[in-house]
Amino acid sequence: MPKAGSSALSVCVLRLGPGEEIFTSLKKFVEDKKLKAPFIITCVGSITKATLRLANAIASNTNEIVHLNGRFEIVSLVGTLNKEPHLHICLSDKDGKTVGGHVISDLEVFTTAEIVIGECNGLQFTREMDERTGFPELVISSHSEK
Repeated sequence: MPKAGSSALSVCVLRLGPGEEIFTSLKKFVEDKKLKAPFIITCVGSITKATLRLANAIASNTNEIVHLNGRFEIVSLVGTLNKEPHLHICLSDKDGKTVGGHVISDLEVFTTAEIVIGECNGLQFTREMDERTGFPELVISSHSEK
């Protein structure tokens, strides 16, 4: 049975500058702040490269990877930020065409990345392998359970 939880919300804000890598910076921010159940509320900014896994990848064939280089606006960045973050991004190019997928790495900031991060107080996010999907999936627990 899927587990859900409700809790109070805390908010943090992170701004990254040119050349900084978003994925690694978010992981470090979460670790430094000792956040237990963090997630992306919103993000605006631009990047010069990204590595994404496309939607048709499965656990036994995760090679549907695209490496993007150029200037892209961040249209959306969403996901959970536990030790194994699960992030999805949508980007638009100079012509307004969009591409999106599961973030693998290499989200290098072009001008800025303004990221608002929520924290579900009293909860903890972890990941466990789900045999049904073949991927490590989100597990929600209370601090008292850990």
